[in-house]
Amino acid sequence: MQKRCPCGDVMPMKLRTVIYSGKVEIDNVPIFSCPSCSRSEVFPEVKPDLTGLIGTLGTYPVKQTYLFNEWNEWANILVEAYDERKLSDAAVMRRLTEERINTLLDLFAYAQSIQDEAWIADIHKRLSQLSRSMMQF
Repeated sequence: MQKRCPCGDVMPMKLRTVIYSGKVEIDNVPIFSCPSCSRSEVFPEVKPDLTGLIGTLGTYPVKQTYLFNEWNEWANILVEAYDERKLSDAAVMRRLTEERINTLLDLFAYAQSIQDEAWIADIHKRLSQLSRSMMQF
């Protein structure tokens, strides 16, 4: 996956580590990086969740590490695609996304059957993350 940088070059997406407050490492954050001008942009579909995670850490967080793909479904799919070396293959991205949605829907049905409201809310949040921009694939 890539996008055009304002400088005119192509910005490929990479999974990077974001450091917050010099103490917290957030691994596997999808970021577009320009090789020409060094501009970086967080993948738009994950930005609200990255901001939310950082917001939970407070002003003076303790030293810790997070795997962002455990917080965000898009990041999780991108990590899977990256592991398959197919990050730029739209068909693979579509397949991985559809598989994850189906898994989440199965889990949602089970969570409803046992009336686990916290789990239902978590799955709903994850499905919402995936619905932000499903059409791009």
